[in-house]
Amino acid sequence: MDYVTAVPHPRSEAAGPARAGRVSLAVALSAGALGAAVALLATRQRWAEGTATVAGAPFSLTAKGSDVTGVPAALAIVGLAALVAVFAVRGVGRTLVAALLALCGAGTVAAALLGVSDSSALDEKAARAAGDTSATVHALSHTAWPYVATAGGALILLAGLLALRYGRRWPAMSGRYERGGAARPRRSKASVDPDRPEELWKALDRGEDPTGA
Repeated sequence: MDYVTAVPHPRSEAAGPARAGRVSLAVALSAGALGAAVALLATRQRWAEGTATVAGAPFSLTAKGSDVTGVPAALAIVGLAALVAVFAVRGVGRTLVAALLALCGAGTVAAALLGVSDSSALDEKAARAAGDTSATVHALSHTAWPYVATAGGALILLAGLLALRYGRRWPAMSGRYERGGAARPRRSKASVDPDRPEELWKALDRGEDPTGA
């Protein structure tokens, strides 16, 4: 009994990598942009709150994420720029930019997690409010916003890892050259009939020499 071996069509073999490239591109763009927006938003919210003693009375203090640490916001902005720059370069340059994007995400995660237990911003506010450099806050508590910033950093990190893995399959910004690297041919000038004055005027409007000299 004869058996027929099925041979996959070349188009079906190429469809897998192409589809993976499109899906990874969409996920990376969405994750990177959303992660940067989430991290920036989180740093503008209240991260910590506590109480200091001022003139013998309790005084409530709060600190935003930007008061605690400016690293997540800065790295989110750099990561967003790196996400755009990924499509402006090719080859080794794209790999380096993708690595920078991943590092921005990892740094955002680390800085946000470190900010969860950081009380230095509130201690500084307590010292200014009490007029005593040794004054500190007590009853310190933190909100969920540092963890939101951590999630934003994780999305940026995901975008960077996808760019490292699949970035070579992504398209690049179009330039003066075609895909093969050859310069695009210039369009030849249309011939002008000297017996038709309207064509002479049109040629002059285009900045061409109607005499062909």
